[in-house]
Amino acid sequence: MMGVYMLRCGDGSYYVGSSRNIEHRLWQHSRGAGGDYTSKRQPVELVFVQEFDRIDEAYAREKQLQGWSRRKREALIESRWDDLPGLSRKVFGRG
Repeated sequence: MMGVYMLRCGDGSYYVGSSRNIEHRLWQHSRGAGGDYTSKRQPVELVFVQEFDRIDEAYAREKQLQGWSRRKREALIESRWDDLPGLSRKVFGRG
C-alpha cells in the first residue's frame, strides 16, 4: 500500500510520513528503525492512513498534514470532517 500515514507516539505526539510500502515502513517504525523521531518515542500506534495512486500525491499530503495543528490532526483521525474547516482559520484576539 502506497500513501501517507500518521502515528501516535508513546509520548502522545504525532508523526506523519509517506511511503511506497506503508506496511514495511510501519514495521520499521515499530522496531525503532523507522527514523530518529519515532525511535525515541516508542511505542508507536498507527492512527491514520490515506492511500494514493502516486507517491508524489502522498508526499504532498504528508507535507500538508505536517503543517496542521494537533487539534486539526486529531479531528482528521477522529473523522470529524465538519470541524476541519474551522480549525484552519486563525483566531484573532487570543492572548
